[in-house]
Amino acid sequence: MNTNHDRNPGTARHTAKWPLAVGAAITATLLTGCQGGQMISLGDQASSYNHEMLNMGLWAIGLSLIIFLGVSAGLFYTVHKFREENNQNAPQQFHGNNRLETVLVFIPTLIVILLSILAVRTMARVNPVSQQSLSVEALAKQFWWNFSYPSAKVTGGVVANGNEMIVPIKQTIAVTTTSADVVHGFWAPNLGGQRAAIPGSQKTWNIGTEREGVYQGNCTQLCGSSHANMRFKVVALPQNRFDTFIKDAVAYTAPAPAAGSAEERGMNVFMKGTATAPMACAACHRVQGTPAAGVTGPDLSFFGTRRTLGAGMWEAMTADHWMAPDAAAHLHAWIKHSPVVKPGSLMPRYDGGEYMDKGKMIKGGTLSDQEIDDVAAYLRSLKLPDEADYWAGIPINGTGKIAGGTK
Repeated sequence: MNTNHDRNPGTARHTAKWPLAVGAAITATLLTGCQGGQMISLGDQASSYNHEMLNMGLWAIGLSLIIFLGVSAGLFYTVHKFREENNQNAPQQFHGNNRLETVLVFIPTLIVILLSILAVRTMARVNPVSQQSLSVEALAKQFWWNFSYPSAKVTGGVVANGNEMIVPIKQTIAVTTTSADVVHGFWAPNLGGQRAAIPGSQKTWNIGTEREGVYQGNCTQLCGSSHANMRFKVVALPQNRFDTFIKDAVAYTAPAPAAGSAEERGMNVFMKGTATAPMACAACHRVQGTPAAGVTGPDLSFFGTRRTLGAGMWEAMTADHWMAPDAAAHLHAWIKHSPVVKPGSLMPRYDGGEYMDKGKMIKGGTLSDQEIDDVAAYLRSLKLPDEADYWAGIPINGTGKIAGGTK
């Protein structure tokens, strides 16, 4: 993996290039995982957070090697010098060796002090949140994420997106995490460290990257039956494309479907429900520019632009995305019976089956396959303008592939 991206010559980061490169390679080898073909690496040096952590880690590894070699040398010397066949006389009796005891106390103390200084210096570099940072709020729920942008205000709230976090490159991102139910954990390893999302608590820290791409994120706290399915994507864009996304997202209003179209029928089901499925989607989900203002489920304002479903369980990375047969089948099944395809999902069932809600078994409503397809058609229509399609042309980190093509 090439760890040097968009570096400016002459900066402090260029000092000691080869140990950083070696350390990054070792870290990437030991601490890399794959999910959906993506490389997840703590050694990604496009992140200033990871760079600082690796820099401190190399010092810690170096000092650990000194301790290991010193202790090993002392052990082998002692064992060799005082072997029984080399010492026939009775051992001398002595009280102690003040010089040796002083050295054995001084050297560990010096190492601990040095490591403490390095740790405090690193914390001082990665933890402060400046006024120039872009603020993103990450709300965790079982089992999905909602990302909102406090500075991008719209009527009735702010710009928000479910399970897909859009950020600019070469800028510090101040992420504030919290949870609406149990303890979750936010971690996109390529961009920075992890933090717990705790109910009633807000934690803010910095992440970022200097390289555009799509990065994998996961929940790191065991939070229930679909903990492993609580994923998210971070889409890092050049600044001009991010500015376009925010501008168009602020101006966005869900398009009005054509009269008599599948989208219009789906919108009516989404907003009002039906006689056999009185729990309307709008009761739980928000769609910007419409009466749908639910907060129980993910924000669906830009669903037609998104390329993930079920908090990253399925992806639609082709030019047809949710129109492609496989992706359309996943979307249909998700609307029909989400708790069946994702254990622990709190979304109601619309196949007449029972599902768990707040510890109670509830019988779901019923939607016909045609009604479900109409709702899917409405969701696909909820698109940002093509210029704000944050997926188009962005490389998926570690795969050599390009995400979210357009026709």
